[in-house]
Amino acid sequence: MSQELHTRAEQLIAQERVEGIPPADQHWLRQHLAQCPSCSARATATEQALRSLRSLSVPFPKTLASRTQFRVRLRAQQLRAEPRWRMVWAACGVSWAFGAATAPYVWRGLEWAGHRMSLPNIIWELGFGLVGAARRGGRSHPDDRQRRTRQRVGLEAPTELS
Repeated sequence: MSQELHTRAEQLIAQERVEGIPPADQHWLRQHLAQCPSCSARATATEQALRSLRSLSVPFPKTLASRTQFRVRLRAQQLRAEPRWRMVWAACGVSWAFGAATAPYVWRGLEWAGHRMSLPNIIWELGFGLVGAARRGGRSHPDDRQRRTRQRVGLEAPTELS
């Protein structure tokens, strides 16, 4: 007999024990097992191994069922609570994204209004609120300091904005 027939028989033996096989395959397997001693021995060994496993008893702790139920309930509660937090985090992310996208425009608008009204820089910068202070760490921008230093030394002409 060919190796393909033996391979098919081995697969059908395993499949028959686990999920069942169609009647046509059962008929073919019975005929093959009647003609092939090696496949018949394999089927017998498989059946004996399954019987041995079924008769084997494994001791479980007495509290295993209650602990398992507790863990399943705990995980179910965690899964129910997660979507709420996801929505909160998503809303925070969208809020930060829009804030970051519009911050330069708000800054420019406050800068324009402050210069238009001849306000000192600190006044219109405070209009930006804590974001302006956090953005620059509560001090002037390094480029501004360098420009003012160059202006004091006389290397650069003062600009209208400084």
